[in-house]
Amino acid sequence: MTALAHSLQTRGHDVVIFGIADTAARVRAAGIEFHQIGAEDFPIGTLTRLDERMSRLKGLAALRFTLQRVRNSARMVLRDGPRAVQAAGIDALLVDEADFAGSVADYLGLPWISIALVPPLVHDDRFPPFWLGWAAGNDQLSRLRNRLAIRLLLRMAYATFREVNEQRRAWGLKPHMTPADWLSPLAQITQLPEALEFQVRGERPAGLYYTGPFVHALQRPAVEFPWERLDGHPLIYASLGTFQNGSEAIFRTIAEACAGLDAQLLISLGGGLDPASLGKLAGDPLVVRFAPQLEILKRAALVITHAGINTVLESLSAGVPLVAIPLGNDQPGVAARLKARGAGVVVSRHRLSPARLRKAVTLVLQESRYREAARGLQSAIQRFDGPGRAAELIEQMIELHST
Repeated sequence: MTALAHSLQTRGHDVVIFGIADTAARVRAAGIEFHQIGAEDFPIGTLTRLDERMSRLKGLAALRFTLQRVRNSARMVLRDGPRAVQAAGIDALLVDEADFAGSVADYLGLPWISIALVPPLVHDDRFPPFWLGWAAGNDQLSRLRNRLAIRLLLRMAYATFREVNEQRRAWGLKPHMTPADWLSPLAQITQLPEALEFQVRGERPAGLYYTGPFVHALQRPAVEFPWERLDGHPLIYASLGTFQNGSEAIFRTIAEACAGLDAQLLISLGGGLDPASLGKLAGDPLVVRFAPQLEILKRAALVITHAGINTVLESLSAGVPLVAIPLGNDQPGVAARLKARGAGVVVSRHRLSPARLRKAVTLVLQESRYREAARGLQSAIQRFDGPGRAAELIEQMIELHST
């Protein structure tokens, strides 16, 4: 969101990001005005505690925990949001799809736009929900399976929808009755490039706009890194991101899978673990708490990832193929798109072993089709300035609303 905010600022707009206390320093360091909400529920340190718990969860457990976080956040946003937005003199809201601030905008009579930082919530039965790792399809069986999966997701999130609708009724607003009601009537903008989306027959869902990665390199905090320890061999970069990075077993499996290959393995722990706690790993890889990811990707031959959307998009922006081990939430959906586009191999976490992972790594390193597919996606991504294109669309939609 800070990358998008920066693009809007450069186009002459005043931008405010509303968030909890733990996000204040990062937003302000990016040069964006920050207004705190949720002081009562989310004091300093809350995000670290929640992320530490999240780092140990996978699959449905991770999804349920995420949905509970969304519910708690929605309750806070509905309570604190109207007062904060009015005090800041806001003209329009950009709402993360994982949030429910669209109802705040409706209550205040403000235009608002949905922003999808993960694969977009598409209410089209050709597409599976983002949390599932199967491909899209036009055939009847695929569409039935997708409808059932969407129904399951809505059922799991029912408690949140009920609370939001209770507040909407209290505000004199019409309750939301269909999944599409939860999205902006103006536009749904996603950082997912269209080149990475599933290919399906027929038109794209109305009101959905694909752009490109929301990245602004200068906003990244500086990271110290031992560049002198890179030995010149093909570089395999492994990262499980910053949310689900608490599994020592997966990092050990990655090290065993890559030991003995004609390559150097770099493991970034994303702050979830201390390198010393892992002890000596097979193949003696280079292990760091954090890595300067954008710079590392310029040198990487392959990325091993949990299929978090930011790592995947940044890797493809550098033309680097991937081996994905999706752990939960949106990651299976991102991995499925990566596989469908031929730029990587997916290894199920349920069947993960050093032998299976080594086979996938060797395949991607040796067969040029994966790198060629990644470079094709790189070319498609580079045609657009993601945050700039999103900012342009936002201006157009808000202008149309005001006329």
